[in-house]
Amino acid sequence: MKKSIFILIVFILTGCAVVPTRTVPALPPLAQGVPGVYHRVEAGQTLWRISRLYDVDIDDIIRLNHISEGATIEIGQVILIPHRVSMQNIPVKSRGDDFVWPLRGRVLAGFGTVYRNLINRGINIQAAPGSNILATRSGRVVFCANSFGNYGKTIIIDHGDGLRSIYARASEILVQPGEDVQRGALIGRVGISVRDKASYLHFEIRKGVLPQNPLFYLS
Repeated sequence: MKKSIFILIVFILTGCAVVPTRTVPALPPLAQGVPGVYHRVEAGQTLWRISRLYDVDIDDIIRLNHISEGATIEIGQVILIPHRVSMQNIPVKSRGDDFVWPLRGRVLAGFGTVYRNLINRGINIQAAPGSNILATRSGRVVFCANSFGNYGKTIIIDHGDGLRSIYARASEILVQPGEDVQRGALIGRVGISVRDKASYLHFEIRKGVLPQNPLFYLS
């Protein structure tokens, strides 16, 4: 665990970003030699939820549908699910393990964009100073720091399935390493960035050490 956290920290410090958001075609072409079924996106569904419904790795769906890292999916959009002919009859908790927004606010900088000369590895969510920061999903707190480079006060939660969430630029941390938290639990409060004097939460989701677009996971 300590080794994986150390590797994660190294990757975090390599960059924080944004490239213009692009959408994918409404009907993606079938990949040559790859069987599959088309899924039409319904209200409230995320790429992560869809991958769970079909028991297919989210990275395979993103790659075969040529979804850019900064894109979002829309209601009614058609997505190719590889190597499936129907949804899988597998136990999936009824939205009980979905991700929720750590707070509500305008997204100042999206995933993959350039913000303050840094590549954004998550999203920056605008909020008033002192606003509550909530755990996006149940898990265990594996890292807290009052000063973590450009990230400032930072919290990392391990969700137990290879996914971790990161909450940075807090003014106050209300949890400690080793603590188990439930989805929606209060874990901290929003602070003000020393660099740009803006008040926002920097939020990331990582698969192992690889940054993911949080909008692939948040409804």
